[in-house]
Amino acid sequence: MVVAREQYKFSVAHMTVFPDGTKERLHGHNYQVGAVLELTDISFAHMIAFAPIKDALAAICLDFRERTLLAQKNPFFELVRDDGEEIELRLCGKRYVLPREDVLLLPIDNIAVEPLAAHVADLLLARLAGLLPEGVVSALEVTVNEGPGQGASCHLDLAR
Repeated sequence: MVVAREQYKFSVAHMTVFPDGTKERLHGHNYQVGAVLELTDISFAHMIAFAPIKDALAAICLDFRERTLLAQKNPFFELVRDDGEEIELRLCGKRYVLPREDVLLLPIDNIAVEPLAAHVADLLLARLAGLLPEGVVSALEVTVNEGPGQGASCHLDLAR
């Protein structure tokens, strides 16, 4: 089962950090998201509707849309102040002050397609909890593309 329509996208600003403590300049991407659910049973009795998956992807994209994404678990990230109005941080030794409503802090170690795909997969799985028939979905794969032909996927094995 595949849900990867053009409407599942979000535009954000970010800075990928490298292991040596350098980083990209603040810039933006128009990310597109897709999901594949591997099914163990495709019978009528266990049919899965597309609507909950589409709604969950749309909600995740809306949460991310038009934000500056910051990776809280990055070793070069330091949160200096978050007072609800502004967020002040240091990243790779550079100081940034941004309006709080424009920032989304993510519990990942970098803002790059690989950790974004893993994080979106976790978010999607959480949003779908209880909405999918028990034992019918054996895996979930989420792809985050930052441009045509360039992105990453995260595969979660759900067979337990």
